[in-house]
Amino acid sequence: MWQAQAAIFNVAYRVPFQRPARPRVGGFTLIELLVVIALMALVVGLVPIAFGRLHESAQYRDTVRAVLTDLRAARQQAQSQGAETRFAVDLRARSFGVEGGPQREVPEPLTLRAVMAAETADADGRLAISFLPRGGASGGSVDLIRPSGSGVRLRVDWFTGRVEQEAIEP
Repeated sequence: MWQAQAAIFNVAYRVPFQRPARPRVGGFTLIELLVVIALMALVVGLVPIAFGRLHESAQYRDTVRAVLTDLRAARQQAQSQGAETRFAVDLRARSFGVEGGPQREVPEPLTLRAVMAAETADADGRLAISFLPRGGASGGSVDLIRPSGSGVRLRVDWFTGRVEQEAIEP
């Protein structure tokens, strides 16, 4: 008897028919698409700022390296050829280089300053550091300054002619 009651109970309280679960179709929801679009907009907005800083930093490093290389090349040339060699800086034209060689320009965002002996200035107002065959120099320094105010000072020792680099803090 209890089996008959159980059968009636099962029939009376049967769960309504459910369709079998369909496999999920691949795709993205609207929220997922909006999140991706927002992230892309953020990246596109930040890339030019980061690229500008990267470009400025690369220009700064290249210019410092070029000035340092030319200063050391002038010293080495004076010692190897046994004749005075001059490293010239033209503040008006924003250029520098070993006299008789190619002159390089300083990129626009950087500031160029130079301190050299008064007797090494040309009639055109170009300043120069003279390197002597025995290793000495007239002495002086060349400063390259970033727009932020930080930079580097390349100092030439008058006694030894060695080129030293030191940071300039704003």
